[in-house]
Amino acid sequence: MSANQRIRFHLDLSYDQYLAVYQGVAKTVATLANDGRRIVFPAGNIQRYLTKEGIRGYFEMELTAQNKFVGIKKLD
Repeated sequence: MSANQRIRFHLDLSYDQYLAVYQGVAKTVATLANDGRRIVFPAGNIQRYLTKEGIRGYFEMELTAQNKFVGIKKLD
């Protein structure tokens, strides 16, 4: 059985950029992972990290061996 994969990436989204999700303009977030892969995921997956300043930081996404979403956590 294959182990879950972890993808690390930086995000720097302003509050207004994330607001587009609530307005129905945007439904996904696209960014580059540290390994150069372009990743796209539902914006709701990072909603809990939204502050007045937006969503900023270094994150790690976990996927199963079958590329199913497990979770995202913010790293220090």
